[in-house]
Amino acid sequence: MKIVIGSDHGGFDLKEDIKAYLAELGHECVDYGTYSKEPVDYPDFAFLVAEAVARGLFERGIIADGAGVGSAMAANKVPGVRCAPCQDIYTARNSRQHNDANVLALGDRVIGKGVAREIVKAWLTTEFAGGRHLRRVNKIMEIERRFLSRGERSSHE
Repeated sequence: MKIVIGSDHGGFDLKEDIKAYLAELGHECVDYGTYSKEPVDYPDFAFLVAEAVARGLFERGIIADGAGVGSAMAANKVPGVRCAPCQDIYTARNSRQHNDANVLALGDRVIGKGVAREIVKAWLTTEFAGGRHLRRVNKIMEIERRFLSRGERSSHE
């Protein structure tokens, strides 16, 4: 599988470990940065990964930061991306089976490297179940299309 990976400084160590693990599993992995532990802004790297997946350059994307939450929020702003922040194997499998997640967000300060590897393996090997879940994913994507087509803003803004 062709996978894009990225992180901020807080997820750098985890990203480097996951890159090595993806190679062990035989996946093609391209690193979109960051390339050091120098402080950077997570939205920049989450966007790069999410945009590459949305454009179809990669089948899946993985992003890491300190908690995995901020990067997931940023990635989910990119149309076509369904990013799931996962801290356990169940959530990783569920995000694929039920939500057809195409980007995985991990938190280096939340999970250890061993658990992260198990999450990545489960996420990459779990197929989308389709069926009733396809209807629900289509509803998620319809919400996105509604806002994009009309240029609407949330009533909470």
